[in-house]
Amino acid sequence: MHVCVIGTGYVGLVTGACFAEFGVQVACVDNVVSKIAMLQEGQLPIHEPGLHELVNKNLREGRLTFTTDITKAIEQALVIFIAVGTPAGVDGATDLRYIDEVADAIGRCMRDYKVVATKSTVPVGTAERIKERIQAAQSEPIAFSVVSNPEFLREGAAIEDFMRPNRVVIGGEDAHALAIMKELYSPLYLIETPVVITDIVTAEMIKYAANAFLAMKISFINEVANVCDAVGADVHDVARGIGLDHRIGRLFLHPGPGYGGSCFPKDVQALVHFAQEAGIDLQLAAAVERVNVNQWQHMVEKIVTTVGGTVADKTIGILGLSFKPNTDDVRDSPALKIIPALQARGAKIKAYDPVAVPTAQQALRDVEYCVDAYTTCAGSDALVLTTEWNQFRALDLERVRALLQQPIMIDLRNVYEPETMRRLGFRYAAVGRRGTYTNRAYDGV
Repeated sequence: MHVCVIGTGYVGLVTGACFAEFGVQVACVDNVVSKIAMLQEGQLPIHEPGLHELVNKNLREGRLTFTTDITKAIEQALVIFIAVGTPAGVDGATDLRYIDEVADAIGRCMRDYKVVATKSTVPVGTAERIKERIQAAQSEPIAFSVVSNPEFLREGAAIEDFMRPNRVVIGGEDAHALAIMKELYSPLYLIETPVVITDIVTAEMIKYAANAFLAMKISFINEVANVCDAVGADVHDVARGIGLDHRIGRLFLHPGPGYGGSCFPKDVQALVHFAQEAGIDLQLAAAVERVNVNQWQHMVEKIVTTVGGTVADKTIGILGLSFKPNTDDVRDSPALKIIPALQARGAKIKAYDPVAVPTAQQALRDVEYCVDAYTTCAGSDALVLTTEWNQFRALDLERVRALLQQPIMIDLRNVYEPETMRRLGFRYAAVGRRGTYTNRAYDGV
């Protein structure tokens, strides 16, 4: 079977490489000539663990190609995956301009039957929009099917999520297209992956419902952590105590500076927006978004309070710029919101991230980027841990304390234990942890 994947971002590259690993012939298409040239040489424009090796393996074995020739790629393919960006537009509405461009191109280039599958996260009703645009662009009527096949890939673990998913969702209206899609995913039957077959609108809705629910759990535990700070409870014990209830579950109960990335912020806003267009006021989803905005702002106040009430003319070291570990993605990263807020209050910023410095440099100004965590500590008045990279979990804390101007750490990911940090002489603040520094009296440093 021949497959065409249009778009070579996170979703498109992972989709193309993994289907090639399944034994499918895959052509990945993009209109950015420099990106395609890089990919043809086996060089990736993004950081994703395991992806470089998978792409190069399937390039060598001839199952994976990269091209700017969309006409040829569409003509050869039976299944065309749309994996282009769907950025947030005005008032949270999804910007579908790239989806429209691809649909028009498919209509112009189609010469025989195709299955057109949306991988991009799109509002409910987009499949019908794609169908209408393809039909309008055809020079003569040619049969095709549109299906929804949403992705559930976590950046930093995308290969594992594709090769061993906890479910595959396929929304379609005709048996022939559904049979083709099930055949494409047949390698997953060996590991008994559940396949949810439903209609297109429901499949589109599943993606948004899933992301909104996970975002809600994060916002909920962040609010609980803030209460724990105020009353002296420990959010780790609270999260464990409620997470052991199987109706709640343990995952996504880790407090921090708020969620970020390319999905949760955009998808929650989009869900609220298209629900409003359908006449439904999603109060809970809207509150999830408000809580998330409040959380990173609350973290700024926590940093200022811990440092002593002002950060003016002080140097703050920042560890972590990506929105989560194992990726260079800084889209909606809490760090990229916290840093400008501290700068606006007069702080000087030093920062380090294992892979995200080049992407962060495109968004941040007047930041001194460092070569490692210890260079970031040197001469800083306080250290802020914003992304829980594994290498930040095993810092030489004695060395960190000696390098800092003052032994102050604000741990926004709760990596370290409060008692250990106090014993080492740190003024230590975390998120909802009992025994950490608050704006109340502190008997440590």
